Amino acid sequence: MVDTRSPEQRRRIMQAVKTKDTGPEWVVRRFLHSRGYRYRLHPKNLPGRPDIVLPGRRLAIFVHGCFWHSHDCPKGRAPKSKLDYWGPKLEANRERDIRKASELEGMGWTVLTIWQCETKDEAVLAKKLLSALACEQNAIDSGIEIG
Repeated sequence: MVDTRSPEQRRRIMQAVKTKDTGPEWVVRRFLHSRGYRYRLHPKNLPGRPDIVLPGRRLAIFVHGCFWHSHDCPKGRAPKSKLDYWGPKLEANRERDIRKASELEGMGWTVLTIWQCETKDEAVLAKKLLSALACEQNAIDSGIEIG
């Protein structure tokens, strides 16, 4: 299948794609901050440079775009054109995500992945984040070593 955009249109679209400070990332950050949680952003010393890190809880949060990380939702579908390019690229992204999460877990961090589509529903987002934070707080309060 042929690309439906001209090369110039495609170039502008791709240039607009951000890796940091994305809309979904801001949703998660505002949620955490409004509930009193403080965090660090994109630490260079951790594998995969998680989007949000709560160091005291050893919680690393990745906020993934559904398309770029091949989420199993309508936005996560691979394009129909240029499959020889997109197939390996998206597969490499998935493999890297798994590898970096394993490295972080091996260092004693808990890894949480928030998907772009989950940031659209505040109830889903709240449940996922608060569950992870409560689990971490219980472990801290009990003196349990996490990891």
